[in-house]
Amino acid sequence: MSTETKEETRPEDPETHPNVDLSGEALGKLTAYDEDAVSDASATETDPSLSGSQSEQLLEDGQNSLDENSPLTELQPLPPLPPHPPGETPETRISESLGEESSDLVVEQQSQQAQNPNAAEPGPRARKRRRRKRFFTEINANPAFSRNRRTSVGKEVDSEALIAMSVGFPVNSLTEEEIEANVVSIIGGKDQANYIVVRNHIIALWRSNVSNWLTRDHALESIRAEHKTLVDTAYNFLLEHGYINFGLAPVIKEAKLRSFDGVEPPNVVVVGAGLAGLVAARQLLSMGFRVLVLEGRDRPGGRVKTRKMKGGDGVEAMADVGGSVLTGINGNPLGVLARQLGLPLHKVRDICPLYLPSGELVDVGVDSKIEASFNKLLDRVCKLRQSMIEEIKSVDVPLGEALETFRLVYGVAEEPQERMLLDWHLANLEYANATLLGNLSMAYWDQDDPYEMGGDHCFIPGGNEIFVHALAENLPVFYGNTVESIRYGSNGVMVYAGDKEFYCDMALVTVPLGVLKKGAIGFHPELPQKKRDAIQRLGFGLLNKVAMLFPYNFWGEEIDTFGRLTEDSSTRGEFFLFYSYSSVSGGPLLVALVAGDAAERFETLSPTDSVKRVLEILRGIYHPKGIVVPDPVQALCSRWGQDKFSYGSYSYVAVGSSGDDYDILAESVGDGRVFFAGEATNKQYPATMHGAFLSGMREAANILRVARRRASSSSSAASNPNQSCINKEEDDDDGDEEEDSCLDQLFETPDLTFGDFSVLFTPNSDELESMSLLRVSIQVESRDWLYGLVTRKQVLELGEMEGDELRNEYLREKLGLTLVERKSLSQEGESMISSLKAARLNRQIFD
Repeated sequence: MSTETKEETRPEDPETHPNVDLSGEALGKLTAYDEDAVSDASATETDPSLSGSQSEQLLEDGQNSLDENSPLTELQPLPPLPPHPPGETPETRISESLGEESSDLVVEQQSQQAQNPNAAEPGPRARKRRRRKRFFTEINANPAFSRNRRTSVGKEVDSEALIAMSVGFPVNSLTEEEIEANVVSIIGGKDQANYIVVRNHIIALWRSNVSNWLTRDHALESIRAEHKTLVDTAYNFLLEHGYINFGLAPVIKEAKLRSFDGVEPPNVVVVGAGLAGLVAARQLLSMGFRVLVLEGRDRPGGRVKTRKMKGGDGVEAMADVGGSVLTGINGNPLGVLARQLGLPLHKVRDICPLYLPSGELVDVGVDSKIEASFNKLLDRVCKLRQSMIEEIKSVDVPLGEALETFRLVYGVAEEPQERMLLDWHLANLEYANATLLGNLSMAYWDQDDPYEMGGDHCFIPGGNEIFVHALAENLPVFYGNTVESIRYGSNGVMVYAGDKEFYCDMALVTVPLGVLKKGAIGFHPELPQKKRDAIQRLGFGLLNKVAMLFPYNFWGEEIDTFGRLTEDSSTRGEFFLFYSYSSVSGGPLLVALVAGDAAERFETLSPTDSVKRVLEILRGIYHPKGIVVPDPVQALCSRWGQDKFSYGSYSYVAVGSSGDDYDILAESVGDGRVFFAGEATNKQYPATMHGAFLSGMREAANILRVARRRASSSSSAASNPNQSCINKEEDDDDGDEEEDSCLDQLFETPDLTFGDFSVLFTPNSDELESMSLLRVSIQVESRDWLYGLVTRKQVLELGEMEGDELRNEYLREKLGLTLVERKSLSQEGESMISSLKAARLNRQIFD
């Protein structure tokens, strides 16, 4: 059996939750979320498993078996990268080869931390169990596909198409990103066919050795010279969108791209240091942006968190209390990081024995019958929605309601044990989606299924925090800075965290959907109605768990998962599934999951009561076998719904929502000023760690595209002396009138206004003692202005005063400042005006 799930990102428990004691042992608090799954289909990264629909696509694609028309020359197996010629720049070659790629290693079972006195015999192996039906097919086994492989070039093209497909590229078409990037002039023409072959070749070439920097020249070596333009286009696209030359290999971390030669690089504030934020920040820095990351927690990782648990006699373990499973290693960018860091992988084994409340194993015949019935129920729901697709778009219904209706109609699971088994499957489905089945959209709950990555599901020994710390290394992350509001306009962004303000050209928001749903960050102006509606429609669910470190492993080393049934359907999700981390954590660690209704009730219970309940269940299973279940030496209990940095676990498609809402959440606002990333912005891979990772890469590419567009506009403006006085060389003698006009343009978008006062802050400085240009409106015969220089701190004090009369008195009496006309400004004032004009060439001050 396998318990295949789709979720990956998990939140952390509020740090304020108290520790509790059980049997004299300290039970630490749990700050995490479990993320475990077992794969139904396994394959290595270079031999990806594909769904039936993907297989059919490839069979229909004549472009992927090109012979003499292929842009590729005759190919041998992908060669290692050539050595690094001395003196080359990062654009042509960053470093020499680091050698052959490190393969993914499978970790053998570790010896027990302490001797198990029970000496229990291994339980019977169970067959695979699936969360829902899959139709995986090995492409290489398909004879029709094999017939298309006519030449060595054709075979190479086919192989590379599979690798590109595992990364997420369609077989015979372009992605939306590629279309937007204008990689070819005509969609569907010969250039597109050749481009796809070249693109796939470059992806496969880098994936053959992810520890090296693939240069443009190396990509050209096996491609005909007349296709150099296609190589340049494909290489640039893949590089800038993070499909090649990304990750944590030393040569890649040292690489710096020249994205803004001769132009002041824009600055970006990233809100959130989870996977999406860290990946985006690292990518943006490599592109030449100035980047700052603001994180409310005191650590990086967000919903990826590894906790060290320990007890007496040297028993200890590393517990992934956040995202814990690499769900499908084929094409997975986290698999790339593991290879670059030389980390071994432990395949989660396809075995999950189920136990009755009495402790007996479930009857194999009944088990098989109910598993088949469960899959048929899902199939019937699928056929129903296909038959009424138009109606369901306007009137969605809950998945749970549809399943129960079919169960009653077909008389499924009428016997007590059968019903317990069906409830276990339903609880597993609620675990997969972090919510009750009554909340899931029947129409779109599984909209991401076609994109799921193939291959083994794996643990990283030592925990996923290894990724987090490597990604966060040397990044400018400011911890303990909880962003409360973001003001954005056509000319920039201000991000407010407590009493701190951060000006930037663009901001990237990577907070969980739960935070957006709570309205914990205020946006000014308000987010577009379409985005606000999508935030409310999409679901953000809850899953909880109890992690327990025992003095020894009493459940056996031959399994990674086991489940238990319950007689009461209303409690079907209560500790229904256990994960063993003994093979990867360094100690006898067991994690119990709580899903559905039970996950919500769990948060109302004390940690002591929760751990006692888990022990009752475990002893009910193992005591009848004569196996002693000891007290844990430490236990942790999650409370994700109470975590103010997440307010839940991960996203799901709720009734009335659809996959389109993920795309809406991903849209930028303010004409490319505020961007959004995170698992809930990734339609293809929501609720996964790799989904968060890929969304960070996506938005880094989008930010680069917008920044280049603005730089180009600024260059055009600078070359047009009649466009704005801010862009003029000011070498004429038009006098004070023109000077005043220029200043008027600057003050059209002030940083701050109150009463008749307007303020422009010093560009690129948040220091309280930095100078600000103050303008005060006065009425004589006509409206006029007076000016003065004050510090940013003094401006804030002025803004807190009631009325302009008090402000003017403050200037005269407290500061001794006399406001003057424009022509009487000091040299310091003139210098500041020049700085403001220069800054507006590339990015004008915040509106």
